[in-house]
Amino acid sequence: MSAAPPFCAIDFGTSNSAVAIPSADAAMRLIELEPGQRTMPTAVFYFAEGPHDVDGPPRAFGRAAVAAYVEGHDGRLMRSMKSILGSALIEQTTDVGGGRGAKYADIVSGYLKRLRRLAGEPERVVLGRPVFFVDGEPERDATAQAQLEACARAVGFTDVHFQYEPIAAAFDFEQQAIREGRGEQIVLVADIGGGTSDFSIVRVGPERVQRLARRDDILASHGVHIAGTDFDRHIELAGLLPEFGYRATGPSGREVPSGIYFDLATWHLINTCYAPLRVAEWRGMKSWFNDLRQHARLMTVLEERLGHELAARAEGAKIAVSGGADTTVDLGLVERGLVLPLSEKTAVDALRADLDRIIATAHETVALAGLRPEQVDALYFTGGSTGLRLLVDGMAAGFPGAARVTGDRFASVATGLGLHAQRLFAAPR
Repeated sequence: MSAAPPFCAIDFGTSNSAVAIPSADAAMRLIELEPGQRTMPTAVFYFAEGPHDVDGPPRAFGRAAVAAYVEGHDGRLMRSMKSILGSALIEQTTDVGGGRGAKYADIVSGYLKRLRRLAGEPERVVLGRPVFFVDGEPERDATAQAQLEACARAVGFTDVHFQYEPIAAAFDFEQQAIREGRGEQIVLVADIGGGTSDFSIVRVGPERVQRLARRDDILASHGVHIAGTDFDRHIELAGLLPEFGYRATGPSGREVPSGIYFDLATWHLINTCYAPLRVAEWRGMKSWFNDLRQHARLMTVLEERLGHELAARAEGAKIAVSGGADTTVDLGLVERGLVLPLSEKTAVDALRADLDRIIATAHETVALAGLRPEQVDALYFTGGSTGLRLLVDGMAAGFPGAARVTGDRFASVATGLGLHAQRLFAAPR
């Protein structure tokens, strides 16, 4: 049995995660978390049937978790677990199927345990964290980091450090810039993932790369709790859920209550829509609908528990229009032959407020650094949501003199965290 690596770095993302460990040549490498894949969806599927093992109820992780859900296995799919950090939900128990319950803290810990096991069970770790887990609430933000640290320690990590995710991405950019022979630069890192949009202004260059203390090079960090899962929600509300009665009016002229639709479009609230009393309430609200087909579709979603699948179709539609093309959404699972068009214009209109807020946050970060946009040498884009052309083009337009560089959308942060871990843990003590 090979010895455990001395340390690792973990990018525990809202949508995807990655892990870096030292390699034989003393560099850092991203490990395979699934066959042929260096990133893994941050997803856990709890099977309703099967015996407990030493780790708890039977589970699948990553792509296997999503596949188990799509294949119709009885159980509960958990995603966007990172969004729970900083809230009281972390200590609450949720139904995971088969009459079993699990604390949200144990769900997060279970996923981290899987990552640690795949890494070879090191005891020291650098964990990435967003600039703000919670916007505008420093106490809750500190609580979120403490909760994540507690989960990491619960699975065997004894030495836990944190680094801001966009700063880690800046370290990855720095390596690329040095390889290309570039000198000192000021880079605006845009790390736009599933849960947060984070920005840092960092001074990078060959004269600075070996310094362990880089605080003086971090000119400003800022962020906003708006990102990919918010885009998915707005796409679902604007493009899909109107066909299920969202914002429809009934015979009396009253608008159909919207709470159920907001919950159906929010991953961690979807299961609350299936509560028997809530389903019965909506079954009795048929008279609120002018178009009874909309009520029938809504009831199919609630009674057959199709909310997560509906959200996944919205995410797929967002990806399809991200390059600027129109698309269609097949909802035949709800009603035979139901196919909805989604135009780029609908997507733009649905996302405009979020995109404007994210772009404004980027400019606020530059101002916090005491800089003007023309003083930024490069924009470095990373995170899954930087695949959205509308966002990247809109941000680049505000920095016309900056080089536009795209990193590995899913691995840049983990690579940078690995570089930081190497400098931190390999440095003489």
